[in-house]
Amino acid sequence: MTERLDVVAIGNAIVDVVAPVEDEFLRENGVEKGVMTLIDQDRAAALYAAMPQAREISGGSAANTAAGLGAMGARAGFVGRVRDDQLGRIFAHDIRALGVHYDGPIATEGAETSRCLVLVSPDGERSMSTFLGASTELVPSDIDEALLARAEWLYLEGYLYDTPEAKQAFAHAIRAVKAGGGRASLTVSDPFCVERHRADFHRLLPELDLLFANRAELLSLYQTEDLETALAAIARDVPLAAITLSGEGAIAVRGQARAHVPARKVRIVDTTGAGDLFAAGFLAGLVQGADDAASARMGCAAAAEIITHIGARPEADLAGIIAKA
Repeated sequence: MTERLDVVAIGNAIVDVVAPVEDEFLRENGVEKGVMTLIDQDRAAALYAAMPQAREISGGSAANTAAGLGAMGARAGFVGRVRDDQLGRIFAHDIRALGVHYDGPIATEGAETSRCLVLVSPDGERSMSTFLGASTELVPSDIDEALLARAEWLYLEGYLYDTPEAKQAFAHAIRAVKAGGGRASLTVSDPFCVERHRADFHRLLPELDLLFANRAELLSLYQTEDLETALAAIARDVPLAAITLSGEGAIAVRGQARAHVPARKVRIVDTTGAGDLFAAGFLAGLVQGADDAASARMGCAAAAEIITHIGARPEADLAGIIAKA
């Protein structure tokens, strides 16, 4: 019998191009601080030419989560479309090197492999300009039903939810994982993503077993400025929610039960991937049979490691850090 996987993540397969900049650079180049902006290929080329020396690091939100799970020793898989170009080969090599099962899909035509230009301010805030490229061309036929049937958890990336084909692929993946006895989770990804897809996300909630969001995303989802109101609403809509609260830690909500854990105090270098690695730690806890509080602590520990250096892939012994958590 083929071995089961702990988590299969589906999302954008992106190569991050990361560079430290001053706030003045953002203003001069028309980059809005602290948000993710979608750009076309021409804008990507122009902004890249203006950037200082940068590092190329395989990324993508759900791919970062899968990579974090692999670094923790979990059995993870990833589904995300790349092109058969240089960046596509870099992406495939990097994620497989972390022990993540990855078979593509790898396109031989169409848009180039996606890339995200990540500008990191002195305060650690990241401003992202993303050319989605090949990632946006994911279609339902790219979903490997046999792979999903082996998964304990499916993890879906809200950033990918922009095309009708991607929405159909999400629905296909949820059916496939549940047919194999697994469960489905979603990260809503970004407040602007919530604004674009709020109605669709609400329709999707009854199909989910777990929702990931930060405070701003949750408030946007329920169109309220009161956190308590939003927490009560999500408790009614999904069996389990994991909500990050930045410097205040995180809270797991399961019906009337809540588990709040503090954030770890570390020197912040780059917040890129903090939410992605929180999700990795939280899911790692769940598949190990940890309770919600312990899973949230594992998530906070993983997030704390990632924000101490440039880039959204772990550099320290994440398995050891999580074991101590």
